[in-house]
Amino acid sequence: MEHFTIATVAEKSPDFRRVLWTGQRTQLVIMTIPAGGEIGEEVHEGIDQILTFVSGTGEARVAGERREVVQGDLVVVPAGTRHNFVNTGPNPLVLYTVYGPPEHADQAVHRTKAEADAAEAAGQDEPPTA
Repeated sequence: MEHFTIATVAEKSPDFRRVLWTGQRTQLVIMTIPAGGEIGEEVHEGIDQILTFVSGTGEARVAGERREVVQGDLVVVPAGTRHNFVNTGPNPLVLYTVYGPPEHADQAVHRTKAEADAAEAAGQDEPPTA
């Protein structure tokens, strides 16, 4: 059994992205977006994403709509939907997200967005295959 006190685990991570668990059909990832930072506009073809915000304030930009996000909010991003999440506050925007199916390499840790972008560009952040 895997067990996480997820808000506590997410709050303690300084990393931009950290994969906590990868299954055959889903993946659990925690993220910390620094003040003024963002996840970056993207589209996941064939992958649904559910994001839950642990602390901080930000803006969800999903399918052309914008909405403020704060602690306790949850945003669903259906597969094929353009999206971005931007930290609009002075503190880190901390969240956890579930991908279905997995989006990132198992146990991947990216300290910064630049590191995450470089790993993706180099093909080093591919999800496991069945």
